[in-house]
This record gives sequence, structure tokens and C-alpha cells, in this order.
Amino acid sequence: MSNGDIFVGEVIGTAILILFGAGVCAAVTLRYSKARASGWIVIAFGWGFGVLAGAYTAAPLSGGHLNPAVTIGVAVDTGVWNKVWIYLLGQMVGAMLGAVLAYLVYLAQFQANVRTTGTTEGTEDEPTPTLGIFSTIPEIRNPVANLITEIIATIGLVLPILAFGKNVGIGIGPVPGEQAGIYGSGISVLLVSLLVVGIGLSLGGPTGYAINPARDLGPRIVHTFLPIPNKGTSDWGYAWVPVVGPLIGGALAGLIYNTAF
Repeated sequence: MSNGDIFVGEVIGTAILILFGAGVCAAVTLRYSKARASGWIVIAFGWGFGVLAGAYTAAPLSGGHLNPAVTIGVAVDTGVWNKVWIYLLGQMVGAMLGAVLAYLVYLAQFQANVRTTGTTEGTEDEPTPTLGIFSTIPEIRNPVANLITEIIATIGLVLPILAFGKNVGIGIGPVPGEQAGIYGSGISVLLVSLLVVGIGLSLGGPTGYAINPARDLGPRIVHTFLPIPNKGTSDWGYAWVPVVGPLIGGALAGLIYNTAF
């Protein structure tokens, strides 16, 4: 794969991921959304479908990492680092682009995030902070505990992804070792999507399961600059946790996989 293919694939795939993910969070959070208050299960499946759409789209170009933690895990396992920078650059650009697209989809709802005449303070009609649409916020702010959560959850993502690669015939593209014209089923991307849903349902409660530095940092940067009424803080004091935790988790997953398999 050329650097250009990798960059374009990761930009497009990560943008789709964030469009779906931030989109479902906006749908559940914002006033005047038909899906408002539909809950955590909807959010978990929305992010899972974002992985499904983004990874399938990007796979022919870049392999569809969409996540620096995955890229680091693969590099630790294989020892191949020369393409890491282009993956990470594409993922960050794509994450920021996806956040802007999600904002544009819900532009009217974001613009309506204002106090209206007669609104009773403390009710659901109050303007709502919007950072949670774009990035993660811990339920209990404990940096050590939050970091541990992100590390473990990311291992729970990256280690199975690496293991899926040992199952010949479930990937996208020609099957290694087979004659020309024999292609994989492509079911591996579906499995990863369901894995992300499972992580959200089982491990997402404490921190909102960033498990992806680009998914959190890119949209947080965008949130800082978007002209959203009553948007609240971008919480840069916490921003290091959903970056460092997943990077450590991805590296540990790569090390575990390389050692055990």
C-alpha cells in the first residue's frame, strides 16, 4: 500500500466512523432530536455501525485501522514502524473531518442549544453541554482509575483484532496462500464492529470508552473551535487520559499477541 492510499483510506474511514459515532451521541443528547434520550444501547450500536461502515470503506486502501491504538498494536507485533506516521496523520485528519460533518448534520439542533423564554432551570429543556457528543467524559474523575479503564478496554479491542488476523479467510481481499481469485469473506470487519458494541456495553460505563486516541482528540479539538451556543468546556485537563490510555493498551496488546501467539 502506498502512503497516499493509506492516508486517503484512513481519512475517509475515520471520518465515517466519527460521523456515525458523534452523530449518534448528538441524536441522543440534543434537544429537538427525534432520538433524544434513547439511551446507552443506542449509542453503543451507533458506534459499532460507524466502525462497520468506516472499516469496510477504508479496508481496500489502508486496511482500515481507523485507530492509533490498532496501528501501534500492529507495529509492536510486526516490528514494522515505517508507515505508522501516515496512519496516525490520516486518522487525526479523518477524526476532525468526521466531527465537523456530524456538527453540520445537527447544525439546527446545535444552534437551538439556547435558553428559551419560560425555560425552567434544571429541566430537560435547559441548554446542554455538548462535549460528550464529540469526546469522552469520565463519570467519576479519577485519572488513575480512568487510565486503567482505558488501558484494559483497549487491550480488549486490539488483542482480538490481532487474533482475528490469524483466522485465514475472514479478511478482505485475496486469501494468503490461496490461488488467485480466492478472496476472504470480509466477516472480520463485522466481528470487530460487534466487538466495539460489546466493549461499549460492558466496559464503557466508567469513561465512555474512548479506546481510540484519534476518536477523542480530533473531535475535542473541533469542539474547542466550533461556534456552538452554551457548549461548555472542552475539558483539556482530562484530554491526556483517552490518548495515553489507549496507546498503552494498544502497545500492550501487540506485545501480548506477539508473545503468546
